[in-house]
Amino acid sequence: MTELTELALEKAQEVLAQECCPLGLMASPEGYRQVWARDSVITSLGALLTPGHEECLPKSLETLAGQQSELGAIPNNVSVATGRLDHTNAGSVDSNLWYILGHYFNHQVSGDAGFVRKYWPSLEKALLWLRYQDSNGCGLLEVHEAADWADLLANRFNILYDNVLWYAALRGMGVMADQVGKDGAAYLDMAGDVRHKLRIVLWVGPENTEEWGPGCPGHAEWKHTLGQMDPVLVKRPFFLPYVAFRDYGDYCDVFGNLLAILFNVANPAQERRILDYFHQVGVAEPYPVRVLHPVIHPGGKDWREYYRNNNLNLPDQYHNGGIWPFVGGFYVAVLVKAGRLEEGRHQLEKLAEINRLGISQEWEFNEWCHGRTGRPMGYPHQAWSAGMYIYAHHCVAQRCLPVFGNDKTFP
Repeated sequence: MTELTELALEKAQEVLAQECCPLGLMASPEGYRQVWARDSVITSLGALLTPGHEECLPKSLETLAGQQSELGAIPNNVSVATGRLDHTNAGSVDSNLWYILGHYFNHQVSGDAGFVRKYWPSLEKALLWLRYQDSNGCGLLEVHEAADWADLLANRFNILYDNVLWYAALRGMGVMADQVGKDGAAYLDMAGDVRHKLRIVLWVGPENTEEWGPGCPGHAEWKHTLGQMDPVLVKRPFFLPYVAFRDYGDYCDVFGNLLAILFNVANPAQERRILDYFHQVGVAEPYPVRVLHPVIHPGGKDWREYYRNNNLNLPDQYHNGGIWPFVGGFYVAVLVKAGRLEEGRHQLEKLAEINRLGISQEWEFNEWCHGRTGRPMGYPHQAWSAGMYIYAHHCVAQRCLPVFGNDKTFP
């Protein structure tokens, strides 16, 4: 560790101390004064490792559960001012997914089976709501565009990001079910089916043969279908961002692929290919990481005119190739998981550098930065930028992935 990475850890902890409020982990004092489902759970990966902040995640989960809908939907966010569901960007699929994972993370660290038992009915309800998002019964979730963390991006139908989290949520339910005296086997079986289909549907390339063998009929059939759609799509060094009706995304969702490695959806050959590709195209240049490569330009089939909203999703900005430091934290964690420790140390240093940048002062831990210049453009003092720096620092320092289970990897 260097002087800069240690100073960044102190500064991240100071930011985190400002975010934990009576309702849980607030996303940011400037611009996002709500407890967001995804933000609070992602931030908790660092908060759970920070003394004095262990209760921030349980408070967030209690707040979110208190606003769960009759049908089981977890709110995208809850206002800190009112304690009620906030309709800002309401209607997201990943709120339920991160809510379930938040309970799993909390249980892994606290071992509090009583908390799981208390909220088990809410967890089952949240999972049932998710199962209804599988409209055609294929096992994968079908998601509308802009209905998850990438709330200004045209990923759609069988989306990588959401379905990796779906696999992880089912695995988490299986583990927690056993802890409360219930049979988790059905959840684990469903999870295995989701992972199998993710590898078949969203990976096009020979790396699948390591897991299933060269004669896998499902893989061959899907390759043939994609080939009819576009004979150029022979192989890609990443999971596709989405596959829809006679359509697919031909760009790399960096966050989705990082999660695929983190949660063991990617097999070892796929993991190597993805990380080599990230290095080759420089997704961590100038800082870790640009969340989409290559960027989508006006006139492309995945371009939407609503990308111009608030000047946000232009090329190299926001979800369209902008740099998100919290995703950079996931990148460092994945490098450690893959045994690329020296590269992980290097990227942690760069992550400290970008979090040090600011629009009005140093150490703003901004929401996102321009993909080419690296200059801050989002709101400052983002909880998940600080939380994921703390988590990345722990991963490098301990040479493992804390929170994800006793063996330090996702089961």
